[in-house]
Amino acid sequence: MIEDGTARLLDVADRLMTTAKRFGADAADAAVIRSHSRSVQVRLGTVEATESSESEDLTLRVFVDGRVASVAADGGADVERLVERAIAMARVSPVDPFASLADAGLLATDDLDLDLFDDTDVAADRLREDALAAEDAARAVDGVTNSGGASASAGFAGLVLVTSGGFSGARRRSGFSRSVSVLAGEGTGMQRDYDFDSRIHFSDLEEPEAIGRQAGERAVRRLNPRSLPTGRRTIVFDPRVARGFVGHLVSALNGASIARGTSFLKDRMGRAVLPAGIDVRDEPLLARRAASRPFDGEGVRGASLSLVEDGVLASWLLDTATARELGLQTNGRAMRSGGGVSPGATNVVMTQGAESPDDLLAAAEGGIYVTELIGSGANLVTGDYSRGASGFLIEGGQLGGPVSELTIAGHLSEMFMALRPANDADERYQIVAPTLHLGEMTVAGR
Repeated sequence: MIEDGTARLLDVADRLMTTAKRFGADAADAAVIRSHSRSVQVRLGTVEATESSESEDLTLRVFVDGRVASVAADGGADVERLVERAIAMARVSPVDPFASLADAGLLATDDLDLDLFDDTDVAADRLREDALAAEDAARAVDGVTNSGGASASAGFAGLVLVTSGGFSGARRRSGFSRSVSVLAGEGTGMQRDYDFDSRIHFSDLEEPEAIGRQAGERAVRRLNPRSLPTGRRTIVFDPRVARGFVGHLVSALNGASIARGTSFLKDRMGRAVLPAGIDVRDEPLLARRAASRPFDGEGVRGASLSLVEDGVLASWLLDTATARELGLQTNGRAMRSGGGVSPGATNVVMTQGAESPDDLLAAAEGGIYVTELIGSGANLVTGDYSRGASGFLIEGGQLGGPVSELTIAGHLSEMFMALRPANDADERYQIVAPTLHLGEMTVAGR
């Protein structure tokens, strides 16, 4: 969203909201989401695709006699027809006793600059050069035999929001990325791996040559894996895997799941879910960070939120409707999607430990350092966990040979209570989690 377009988009959102009120809505909010992206994909030194896209989408939510409906359309939609459709949908919807706009006293009332926008205009030629450089560096690694391709992209997304409760605001975020995937080995023994970087500011991106080199080295290191006999082994999660694992915890703390009774943590508020000394915070106001935002999808400014404090479950992620259903107050975690609103996380930060990754490896002799998980076998309703895994055997306190065709299984409650974090968390990502030692788990192999 460019600055001189913000006023126009705010006007569109205001017309949607005021028209909804004029047509009979008791309350309404409207958003306009605009995005632009440019990307280049290459493979084996040849450009496969150059893409550029731009979109402008409208979303409208109306409240009529205790009922709510949401609609979405592209920016060229007729405002009155869109409003008529939303009002008609609301009038035949069931009564929702919890749906409402956020309380006026919780709305953000001033602008807050979190340094989330970089106006660097990256030309397609530069994107092509970066993608080729990343792939060339990966293919130059001895043992790499093929490429899955490389890409580079640049773009931005912006949102304006207007509510009949008195909120009007705009936010925008830029994004730049580079990625590459390559294969090592031959025939059925091929192994694939990747590397990438994604940043808000172009100057913060890791160099394409470094990304490519790391992707190539990772792929080669996975060659000639072996399986292991079934048994109990200590498991250590690489940070790439640890971020997804902490994501399971965050998903289980989503207020919508708690209200539906579909989270295995629904009855654990105020009880230990992680070891003492470990905090997990949700931080929407960090400068220059991936998921920061000056206000949420309802216009509420979220503050730092302790999800887990000293190992004890402290908060759910809440929007207005979910909070009302649970007898609580929103904590500014509303996300807009397809015209609807639901709670979600921003920047999630887990406490780092005092031990280094090498310390954790030394304490996991004969265990498995997991670098990749396969499948979606984390059941957040029951907490049961079973996923395909590959990585490296831990021998002599360091990484040994590669292993694959394994399944690791346990229960998320036990895994969370057993974890030991290292001190190597990377703040580039939405979920900031270090290497994690998870104790013993069942490993199914040959």
